Amino acid sequence: MRSRLALPLVASAAAVALLASCSSAGSAADASATDDASAAASITVDNCGTDVSFDGAPERVVTIKSTSTEMLLALGLGDRIIGTAFQDGPLPYDLAEDGADLLSISDQVPSEEAVLDLEPDLVYGGWESNFSADGAGERDELASLGIATYVSPSACKESGYQPDPLTWDGLFDEIAEVGSIFEAEDAADALIADQRAQLDAIVPDESGLSALWYSSGTDTPYVGAGIGNPQLLLDAVGLRNIAGDVRDTWTSYSWEAVVDADPDVIVLVDATWNTAASKIERLESSPATAGLDAVKNGRYLVVPFAAGEAGVRSAPAAVDLAAQLAALDLG
Repeated sequence: MRSRLALPLVASAAAVALLASCSSAGSAADASATDDASAAASITVDNCGTDVSFDGAPERVVTIKSTSTEMLLALGLGDRIIGTAFQDGPLPYDLAEDGADLLSISDQVPSEEAVLDLEPDLVYGGWESNFSADGAGERDELASLGIATYVSPSACKESGYQPDPLTWDGLFDEIAEVGSIFEAEDAADALIADQRAQLDAIVPDESGLSALWYSSGTDTPYVGAGIGNPQLLLDAVGLRNIAGDVRDTWTSYSWEAVVDADPDVIVLVDATWNTAASKIERLESSPATAGLDAVKNGRYLVVPFAAGEAGVRSAPAAVDLAAQLAALDLG
């Protein structure tokens, strides 16, 4: 005959087993949640052919070139920037307040020592050449010190990963990727949506106008070519690039080729060290270019140097160029 005392014991044993099972399931669930959180906080990106891993959003960032600085400011991440270097000009008005107090560590490419003194966890460069033994340090060496590096993908020229051609989708992919690295996906999505809306509002000129993108140079002009940001902006506003058949971002051209093309419009890159005004003076005083239709009629468009390189200023620059073009007297 079964003892009544056995029932509570059996029940207790079952309860213990149930509790153990629940505890085990809970532990497994907690471990799974921890793993999921860890996975969510970790990301590896292929950047110019270099795998870069992040175990969490970078907190201390050195930015080199305006494109990287402005990317973080546009995403609301200015508080992560502990130092900037090699900036190409003033910040645009909408980012100027947030970037007013940023520390500049060099007017040119910073030394590795200057970078290491700030103890960054990420160095974000606008050009691959920023990372060299004579510059901010080589990428492998910085990685060995626990410092991640990232280059604007549109500028991955030396490694052979540069977009050919650059597209708006490619630019927006960079915004999305940086948003993922910094766990700022919502801000990236909002920025991309805003810039797409800006581009959608542009009404391109359809009259078949040609244009020269004049970046720099006196004896030999350095101009925007067919696969980079200058071409992207000219396409957006409906201008045909006279150097568009050159498969490069920028290229050395010749004044003879410019004269032969006789562009309807000239886009002037404005830099503090090489202003748009100085370019106009050069064009109008040189017998070789004074007779160009665009020069005789003063058909100039101006773009700040920092907006000439691919980044978060590209879409606003296209909007501005379209407005300047619409205001020209093309009669």
